[in-house]
Amino acid sequence: MTTAQVQTHGHPQPNYMGVFWWLLALTIAEVVVAYAGFPKLIMVILLVGMAFTKAAMVALYFMHLKFERSTLALIALTPLILCVFLSLMLLPDIHP
Repeated sequence: MTTAQVQTHGHPQPNYMGVFWWLLALTIAEVVVAYAGFPKLIMVILLVGMAFTKAAMVALYFMHLKFERSTLALIALTPLILCVFLSLMLLPDIHP
């Protein structure tokens, strides 16, 4: 790695074009899954999984969370964990 590749932030510059191509591939896969005729539960699981993967890639590379300390990543993940926890806590009220 040359010094030109290291930004002033102290970490190497991510391969943004590689991330872009992965995000494009996941988007195309989402469209294929949506029109493939899978059972609804399988389709929802696949689409949510791909959406979480895309969100994680954007947060890691475009928001530079991959290069931050683990404390900042924990702070960023806390709302997601709370959202899942609260959704599960409300599930008995939705389906009594």
